[in-house]
Amino acid sequence: MDIILLERVANLGAMGDVVTVKDGYARNFLLPQKKALRANEANRKVYESNRERLEKENADRRSDAEKAGGDLEGAEIVLIRSSSNAGQLYGSVNVRDVVSGLEAAGHKVDKRQVVMGHPIKTLGVHDVTIALHPEVHVTVKANVARSDDEAELQRQGVDVIGSMAADERNETEGFTEEVDRSLEPGEIPADLLEERASADEA
Repeated sequence: MDIILLERVANLGAMGDVVTVKDGYARNFLLPQKKALRANEANRKVYESNRERLEKENADRRSDAEKAGGDLEGAEIVLIRSSSNAGQLYGSVNVRDVVSGLEAAGHKVDKRQVVMGHPIKTLGVHDVTIALHPEVHVTVKANVARSDDEAELQRQGVDVIGSMAADERNETEGFTEEVDRSLEPGEIPADLLEERASADEA
């Protein structure tokens, strides 16, 4: 289906462009969201006669979004979640969680503005894009941790998962004993026998 874009749409085009899209995408998303009009002669005339007003409204919305983006850019939300020792979350962090976290921090964001390719499933600090306007995108940080203390460490750049793995390695290394390769399986080293004999004599 050919459509006229009423605003910039990522990977499609800018306001006023006539583009061809799949029928379902146009009918289910672009047309109901008033992001486009069907590209027929009547709608072309409607668009041309309203072009100046549409461009002014778009510029005003963009300006408002840029102001809001100044406050939002770089904001950090802390989300406390349970996870395995490898840092895999039991569950995941989704769009709704990000919106709730931002609202708790005093930022009003619509869930449709949160751009996440997929839910967050690991501990760490993750970048999340907020599309305040088709031409204004800002990045916020989602600090996913098991406790406020861990979140603070992650904020300072500490790799909490890496530290946990290193601690585990050190613990297991502490329990390993040097093996004397010259001994037969089950044979007791001579120095241990001597220690036992001395202990028995005493």
